[in-house]
Amino acid sequence: MKTPYVNLKLQWKKERSRLLPIIEKILSEGTYVIGKEVDNFEKNIAKFCGTKYAVAFNSGTDALTLGLMLLGVKKGDEVITPPNSFISSTSSIIHIGAVPIFADVLDDQNIDPKEIEKKITKKTKAIMPVHLTGRICDMKQIIKISKTYKIPIIEDAAQSIGSKYFNKKAGSFGDIGCFSAHPLKNLNACGDGGFFVTNNYTIYKKAKILRNHGLEDRNVVKNYGYISRMDVIQSSILNFRLKTLKEVIYKRRKNANFYFKNLNKDFYKIINEKKHEYNTYHTFVIQTPKRNKLINYLKKNGIGSAIHYPIPIHLQPASKFLNYKKGNFPITENQSKKILTIPIHQNLTQKEIKNIVFYLNKFAQNN
Repeated sequence: MKTPYVNLKLQWKKERSRLLPIIEKILSEGTYVIGKEVDNFEKNIAKFCGTKYAVAFNSGTDALTLGLMLLGVKKGDEVITPPNSFISSTSSIIHIGAVPIFADVLDDQNIDPKEIEKKITKKTKAIMPVHLTGRICDMKQIIKISKTYKIPIIEDAAQSIGSKYFNKKAGSFGDIGCFSAHPLKNLNACGDGGFFVTNNYTIYKKAKILRNHGLEDRNVVKNYGYISRMDVIQSSILNFRLKTLKEVIYKRRKNANFYFKNLNKDFYKIINEKKHEYNTYHTFVIQTPKRNKLINYLKKNGIGSAIHYPIPIHLQPASKFLNYKKGNFPITENQSKKILTIPIHQNLTQKEIKNIVFYLNKFAQNN
């Protein structure tokens, strides 16, 4: 039995008969870039996240980059963020000339609020917590820090659409909450896409202009902007998939609960959710010192896996100019050697997930 880490082909097979008419309708109407479907998606996703406004972009990275600009972050300013995220969290800071200041993480892989506070200087102009794996950071403490030092929060919620913390949804805690709609995300487009949500009307209005060349209307350029629009086909696909997102999350949580109940927790380190958390499991991460051996074992038995992420950002070749070195963030570095993501997607069959557990526990028994 072969069980890939993710199965987008199966998702398309299940949705094909319902999505093709939607796509055909758009192609026949001839409006492909900015249209009512984009507006509808923005309204729908803002409502889903519990915010007043949403703005769609061509990627989650652009949502972060333009979000930082709209918060007033400029060249030479500092932004505090963790070093264990996907590279886009940091690249969005670099692209506007600001400086990423890394803060180490907790046992659950999310940024440590105490480490955030240690890193604050006069140059700190934003805090960017990253809600990894579908788990929201300790936002109570982060908001407290934000208010104390009067520093805005921009959430990187790319992996946590629909996740809750004390019954409040990801993206609704900070000044801006940024999301990705990359094909591997729980709410996924058939290509690139992203958006941010906010309760700030001024940020919302400026973002709509900034993403479209800075055009106030067809002929008037308000500011020199960017080209970061979500196309109508992607927004239509996301509108369709937003209707089934609750079911997607339900199935992922069901799969996660099966893992929690049946995996060998004496051998694998697994972080369960706390009472105030509602995790959506973009990924399901286990930890073992024998990670690399386990990857080969699973592959041999037809089971796909991935690592999110094997090289911390501060140790990437591109980060040399930041002058960080090995040992600066011991928790992140230790986790990066042990973490492994196993299949969790909503299209897993009961037979497949039982097979995954069987081989994981067999490996644990023999090692």
